[in-house]
Amino acid sequence: MLSLVERGGTNIPAYAILSHTWGAAAEEVSYQDVVNNRGKEKAGYNKLIFCRNQAEKDGLSYFWIDTCCIDNTSSAELSEALTSMFRWYEDSAQCHVYLSDVSTSKRKADYDVFDSTWGSAFRTSRWFSRGWTLQELLPRTESGSFPRRAAC
Repeated sequence: MLSLVERGGTNIPAYAILSHTWGAAAEEVSYQDVVNNRGKEKAGYNKLIFCRNQAEKDGLSYFWIDTCCIDNTSSAELSEALTSMFRWYEDSAQCHVYLSDVSTSKRKADYDVFDSTWGSAFRTSRWFSRGWTLQELLPRTESGSFPRRAAC
């Protein structure tokens, strides 16, 4: 089960952050879904599980995903999130990328065919044409801020 925790000040644990493309609004797991323990049937739930599993592999107990850690029903919180997002990516211990339109499931016995199939899908992924990609690729520094809310 996933839950949300709120942190502030300087006692901020290390966290992973997820870079991804948004699907249809009805398929993304929202803040309200997590609070009410819903959304497991939504396609976007796979992103949460992916990020949680990757964070665990990296020894991290917390992760942050914009779709479910920001209360989009609050215009003040949404505005604050948009102005703070760069810092949250910069301060994350790990940034994981979920490419919903890239799959390695077409693996062939011949490695060259597999590489060609995967590489083409990777190069044409929607992720590269979105607005936030550059800030998510920039190296992080130690400045100590943390998203107000993170999943664990």
